[in-house]
Amino acid sequence: MHSADKVRGQLDPESAAWVDALERGRGPQYEQACARLHEVLVRIAMDEVFRRGPRYRISGPELNDIAHQAAADALMKIVQKVQEFRGDARFTTWAFRFVVLEVSSKLGRHFWRVSNARFDSEEWAQVPDRSGMDPVSHWQARELGEAVRDAVETALSAHQRQVFTAVVNGVPLETLASELETNRNALYKTMFDARKKLRARLIAGGHLSGAA
Repeated sequence: MHSADKVRGQLDPESAAWVDALERGRGPQYEQACARLHEVLVRIAMDEVFRRGPRYRISGPELNDIAHQAAADALMKIVQKVQEFRGDARFTTWAFRFVVLEVSSKLGRHFWRVSNARFDSEEWAQVPDRSGMDPVSHWQARELGEAVRDAVETALSAHQRQVFTAVVNGVPLETLASELETNRNALYKTMFDARKKLRARLIAGGHLSGAA
């Protein structure tokens, strides 16, 4: 028995039906499966963009556009990779990962193109925790958040500020690397240097302990 046939025999009936229809690549059964899957992907994408969109300063028709683009691109990748499905999860669960990643990428690209995207006061209060600096109470978090905002504006270079703000906002590293025409290792180095500068500024201001 070929390995593909062996895997097919281990799939639950619903997953096996999806794989069988999408692997055909053409014909009525394939077209129907693509249409059904696209509808499901659009619903997942809509939930994701409406849940996460406000953080990226996106609302209205643009959210619908992003959701439909994400669903269409995810469907194309799922069809291309359907033979790689091995049944470690249900087919729909496996497929949903593609659309969630597409939503993340498209939201990230949108954020990167919005030059005036900034944090509001509530978001800055959460920056210390996102950056690995753990406040011990709410008021300390807010105070530290204000200090981080000032340090980001005054201690970091323009490039470090761009990268730091994008990463803390959740822009995927792959998206950021593509937009800056760089790679993940270079971004890691930028973030390391930025956090080192921020930590030094916060220690100097008495907001963090100098102890390791």
